Amino acid sequence: MITLYTSPSCLSCRKVKKYFIDNKIEFREKNIFQTKLLRSDVFKMLANSENGFEDIISTKSKVFKESNINLNAFTIHELVDFIIEHPSILKRPIIVNDIDLQVGYNPDDITLFLPDELRSINCDICPSEECDCDNK
Repeated sequence: MITLYTSPSCLSCRKVKKYFIDNKIEFREKNIFQTKLLRSDVFKMLANSENGFEDIISTKSKVFKESNINLNAFTIHELVDFIIEHPSILKRPIIVNDIDLQVGYNPDDITLFLPDELRSINCDICPSEECDCDNK
C-alpha cells in the first residue's frame, strides 16, 4: 500500500493526490499535522531512502533554521524523535510503498507507483504491451 505524507497547504501534495486519484491508484493519506507520525512511519521512510535523513529533512524549513540543529550531533533515535515532535521539518509530499520512496512531485518519477499493468499501457516507445524497457 502506498502512503502519502502531506500537509494541507502543499501544492505538490495536491498534485500527487490528483495523480493517484486520476490513475485509480489506491493510497493512504497521512496529514503530518493532523495525525501524529509514528516511529514506524519515519523508519519506513528511512529504510526506503537512498540517503537517509538527507532525503526527508528540509534544511530550508523554519524549524530546522530556528533550532539550529546539527544533524550529526543526534543519534538516529533522537533524530526520529525530533521529526515526530516537529513534523514540519519533513519535505513534502513523501510517498512511500513497500520498497520505494519519492519526495516531492515529479511527473516522470511518479510513474514508479503505477501498477505494472498501467505502466505497460503507458509506455510510448514500445509497441507491445509486454514492454520491459526503462521508459515506462
